[in-house]
Formats: sequence, structure tokens, C-alpha cells
Amino acid sequence: MNQSSRKICIAPMLDWTDKHYRYMMRLITKKTMLYTEMVTLNAILHGNKDFLLKYNPEENPVTLQLGGCVPEDFITCGKLAEKLGYDEININVGCPSERVKKGNFGLSLMAEPNLVADCVKAMKDSINIPVSVKCRIGYDHNDSYEELYNFVDKQVQAGVDFVCIHARKGWLSGLSPKENRTIPELKYDTVYNIKKDFPNLELGINGGITSIEDTHKHLEHVDSVMIGREAYHNPMIFRDFDHEFYNQEQSQITPLEVGYKMAEYITQQMQKDPFIKLNNITKHTLNLFNGLPNARVYRRYLSENATKKDANIDTFLAALKVFDK
Repeated sequence: MNQSSRKICIAPMLDWTDKHYRYMMRLITKKTMLYTEMVTLNAILHGNKDFLLKYNPEENPVTLQLGGCVPEDFITCGKLAEKLGYDEININVGCPSERVKKGNFGLSLMAEPNLVADCVKAMKDSINIPVSVKCRIGYDHNDSYEELYNFVDKQVQAGVDFVCIHARKGWLSGLSPKENRTIPELKYDTVYNIKKDFPNLELGINGGITSIEDTHKHLEHVDSVMIGREAYHNPMIFRDFDHEFYNQEQSQITPLEVGYKMAEYITQQMQKDPFIKLNNITKHTLNLFNGLPNARVYRRYLSENATKKDANIDTFLAALKVFDK
């Protein structure tokens, strides 16, 4: 993986960026760095590793995001991820919820820059794939520039390859994870200043970015742009990103072509795993046709029928037929 692979990233999003969504996005963009949902170290160490870590080979480049705080556990899980073919390991230091507070991972780790650095160094000394950190500009009332600078400095000293900063602070109490994505003020200049102070650090920015135009503006100040909710609510915007940011030929793939390729994928997945429900996959396609005539009809049909007990590939094909005229 080279540095430019991270130029554009799709953010890790719980319940959204699973392997089915990532497969769909790889049909739309070949170059964008994809991220898994956050997986906790404990889940990997004590749970079903196959289920948690299995991904489609078409997904690369793909980063595995891990949540935890024990350096030795990061080594174990990092080695496993490297063996499975992941391109990078990312440490979650930005997720704000009661769950992460109790488990001492996510945003709560911004209070422990030395511990995060220990986790970074442990993996850097043990695996050959890059190690990155995703954090926020601060947490609760601890949101001074000096505190952020100190946090980043510790990671740089530990050898971190990439840091992506969500340009909002987070609240561990008082706001839900959803509210934390929109209510705290965006402070892009804070992230830009980190790049000025750490010119040799590959730095990414995240938060409220919704377009190619936004992306170009941010890339004047930082190395990488990470897009979250817009990537889920309007996935086809990424059709233009490979051409715009990676000097690739302009993709001509249409939403309907993506839909029929997903139909092939759904057929394969449901044959492999009888426990997969149609809606597990088709929920990711609901926004595929945004802005097109009949998009609402498509969404309504799938929403009403894909969750039924007898829903199968024919249900999805029937939904696609509203565009196949």
C-alpha cells in the first residue's frame, strides 16, 4: 500500500461499513481506502474470529479498525489481521459512548496518550503493515490545542503511520453517539494547525465533508480526507473520486449496473451462508439510486419486502425492475 491509498477514505461506521457495504463500494470506487466497522480486541480474542474478520478479497485496500487498550492484545490481533490480508490497522480513539467509556477504548483513550502510543509501538514492532490512529480534537472539557498536540506528538514518537482527526470534540456523557456526530462544533483549522506543526505526519481530516469540492479544499491543508455519513447516504458520489483524486479513467458504471452486480453477489452470499437474510445486504443499496426517478418507489418496495421471512433474490430483482425500462 502506498501513501496515496489513504488520500480518500470511507470512515468506519458501526452497523454500516460491514463487508457487504464494502463490496458494494468497491464496485463504485477502486481506489478509496475502505474501513471495517470497529471490532473490539476482546471480541476477536474470545469470539468468532472468522465471522468478525472475514472479508471479500475484492475489498482491498481495506483497514481493520480495532477497539481496545492492551498492547499485547493489539499484537495478537494485528498479526492475525496481517495474515488475513488487511492493509492497515487503525486504533479507535474517537468513538464516544458509554460502552467505550466502560471498556476504556474509543474516545476515553484520548485521556491516555501514552497508553495509545504503547499500543501503536507494540504493533509497529510486531507487524509489517501500517498502524494508524483515528481520534477527535478533544473530549469533554479537555479540548485545548496543547492537549491535542501532546496526544499527536506521542503517537508520532511511537512511529504511527497515519493519524485521522475528526474535527469535532466528543462528549463521553451528555450526548449520544449520534448527537456527537453533529452537535459539537466543527473546527477544521485545529486539524490544519496540527499538519503545520507535524509537517512529516500523514494527516487526515474527518467530519461534515460531503462533496468533491469540500474534499479539494481540505486537501490544500492535509494529506487525506475521510468521508462518513455522506458515503452511506449518497454512495454514487464516489464514482467520480477515482478520476478526480487518483488519476484514473472516469468510471462509467451506473447505479443499475451496481444493482445487478450486487444481485450476483447476494446470490453467492445466500448460497454460501443460509443464515444471511436478504435485508442484511440490500439495506446498503437503499441509497444507491438517490436523485433518480422511482428511487422512492425502490426504497419503499425493499423496505416493505426485504425483511419478510420468505424474501430472496427475486425480491431484490423485483425492486430493480422499477429502473429497468
